[in-house]
Amino acid sequence: MHKQDREAWLALPIILAVGAGLAWAGSQHGLSAGPLSVYGWCVLWAFGLQWLAFVPAYLAQTEKYYDLIGSLTYLSTLGLALALSGPPRPLALLLAALIGVWALRLGSFLFLRIKATGADSRFDDIKPHFARFLMAWTLQGLWVCFSLAAALAALTTAEPRPAGWLAIVGALVWGLGFGIEALADQQKNAFRKDPANAGRFIQHGLWAWSRHPNYFGEITLWCGIALMALPQLQGWQYLSLISPVFIYILLTRISGVPMLEAKSDQRWGGQPDYEAYKARTPVLVLRPPRK
Repeated sequence: MHKQDREAWLALPIILAVGAGLAWAGSQHGLSAGPLSVYGWCVLWAFGLQWLAFVPAYLAQTEKYYDLIGSLTYLSTLGLALALSGPPRPLALLLAALIGVWALRLGSFLFLRIKATGADSRFDDIKPHFARFLMAWTLQGLWVCFSLAAALAALTTAEPRPAGWLAIVGALVWGLGFGIEALADQQKNAFRKDPANAGRFIQHGLWAWSRHPNYFGEITLWCGIALMALPQLQGWQYLSLISPVFIYILLTRISGVPMLEAKSDQRWGGQPDYEAYKARTPVLVLRPPRK
């Protein structure tokens, strides 16, 4: 067995253990449905849907539906939480609506992008290998669970509290992040569609303020969701506030910024205009261009 396949098999139970620990913490002071907490059912569903989707994806050797399934997992997990939690409260509906809007927009955007390009280079080396490809789908389940952690704890709590002013502040922060992410994606998509930009990199609009403004927006909107959920948390549920921290670490240290920066350096590194762009533009946090 190849070393990377062996590592993938060894990592799977660790990922599931982390997911189970998150489910336990988020379930404290939460509602139950039969043998499991509502939170537990949601975590089980998030992983289960990835494994169901993995089977045809592996057989067809395609990653085209990976991001789309991710978005559907967010939507269906939220739907399950609402369905099993009894009459929905206004805050629960608002949280579900905001996350749902984000999932629909990002999922459709990523699906149309991969449909246009035909492939996602991230999967070239892993989809032929059962364990590694399964790992990618399992990690998506963990991503969904961590992203939704605080929101799920708030949605499924058995002791709801008044939303208060943090709900308003959180919604405004979410709106700011969502707007930044959507605008950045739109600007880059329009840039790529213009034949005159072939072989060039984008450095205008929000991309003149940050090298990764879409990721800044993503992190910001999840901070808003955490703020909205905060008043509903207690005890071990506070661990669910790891949600925006997880998003930040994932996008800036693991799969987002490092991969794209390396790819850009390989393609344009050494070119004076690219090196000047890197020198004057922050990696993540938005900053107005220098005059």
